[in-house]
Amino acid sequence: MRNWSSSRRLALDEMEMAHRGVGGAGRGRRYATQQINQAYAVLLSSQFQGFCRDFHTECTDYFVQGVTAGVLRTSLRNVLLLHRKLKTGNANPGNIGEDFNRFGLSFWDEVLSLNQRSKGRQDRLTELNTWRNAIAHQDFDLAKLGGTSILQLRDVRDWRRACNYLATTFEDVMRTHLQFINSAPPW
Repeated sequence: MRNWSSSRRLALDEMEMAHRGVGGAGRGRRYATQQINQAYAVLLSSQFQGFCRDFHTECTDYFVQGVTAGVLRTSLRNVLLLHRKLKTGNANPGNIGEDFNRFGLSFWDEVLSLNQRSKGRQDRLTELNTWRNAIAHQDFDLAKLGGTSILQLRDVRDWRRACNYLATTFEDVMRTHLQFINSAPPW
């Protein structure tokens, strides 16, 4: 969470500054900003994926900490990291859920029960990944993108807010779960 709130946040803030530098702070259509909006969306997606992957690793390390037999601890750690979706796929709700469910919980059920607003945030995350894929593959299917191929800065900012709230909720869910398993707070 520290990296999400510091170095990853700074990288995203730099994109905001680049957007202001090219497009200005006022209203009005500026065509050059479309490329920056797209780059910002891809950067946000990659930074959130990096956060989720790092967080999964941190949770894995804490999860196996209670296993005293070294070989068993190493084997369990390897199983938890084996074919991890967050290593090769987008940080979409399905991949996040599949990886974090390995800790013996229904991850998204826990996230949604902790904060009902997480459903809307989960939907924003899906939108972000849909746009990320459209941009990365240069395949702007209007049916998938809400009828437009123009990405607005406000959309990227909305996705960023959703990722911020989800990161905090993910941390709360896993702290509670890991504390229950190991009888001590993980962080």
